[in-house]
Amino acid sequence: MTSKNVKNVFTTGEAAKICKVSQQTIIRCFDNGSLKGFRVPGSRFRRIPRDQLYIFMKENGIPTDALESGKRKILIVDDDEELVELMVDVFARDGRFDYKSANNGFDAGMMVKEFRPDVVVLDVMLPDINGKEVCQRVRSDPTMSSVKIICISGMVEQDKIADLRAAGADDFIHKPFTVEKLMERACEMLEIEAITGT
Repeated sequence: MTSKNVKNVFTTGEAAKICKVSQQTIIRCFDNGSLKGFRVPGSRFRRIPRDQLYIFMKENGIPTDALESGKRKILIVDDDEELVELMVDVFARDGRFDYKSANNGFDAGMMVKEFRPDVVVLDVMLPDINGKEVCQRVRSDPTMSSVKIICISGMVEQDKIADLRAAGADDFIHKPFTVEKLMERACEMLEIEAITGT
């Protein structure tokens, strides 16, 4: 199985994910002619060719790196350098991810804005601000509504986990965990196939 299969035609939902906008926005732009595409014969389904999506992104100042590389972006935030290395190694081996790491909440906040990751792997106990605050900051920015947040921590109090979910975390994994498990969760969230045993 190769993960290098480049898509040439996108659904409105896929185009929305790539552009990091709502599906309604893509449909509106399609219907008003600012995003060129075609309808599937005999149906109402809209389809957008890759080259037209690229033009649309350029015209609207949307970063095209997601379309160009097709890679998903992962930001790993943890002050445990060994664990960060392990996680980075797994995502690097997979080949379908671009990744960056930060070891405190302040850097994480800056990187989320600049790198615009698809998934943030977030240690809850950071040296400067806690993971809950990072979740809240990400969620307070409407342009980052599609960012998935996986919190990791050794704490087990259910109410704390509930607090994190309320703050915007999409998932929670207890430490210690296997990096393969983390990878599976990340792939599930991105709706891509987990490649195991590499």
